[in-house]
Amino acid sequence: MFWWFERNGQFMRYEARDVPGHGYELVVTNCDGVDRVERFADSSDLEKRQRELERDLIADGWTGPHGWNL
Repeated sequence: MFWWFERNGQFMRYEARDVPGHGYELVVTNCDGVDRVERFADSSDLEKRQRELERDLIADGWTGPHGWNL
């Protein structure tokens, strides 16, 4: 699933994904196109990190999440 955030006409996104046999990944793509990947053993840790990331982005002036599930 993908979510986008917007600030001053710039966009960044994050993707939460299941990696079969390896847990979960949170991929954050900054507005400059650079990816950062965080790995998690279980879905509850991934979910906690997603909520933390969203709080941090909103506190930094980003609006969102905007997005859809693929």
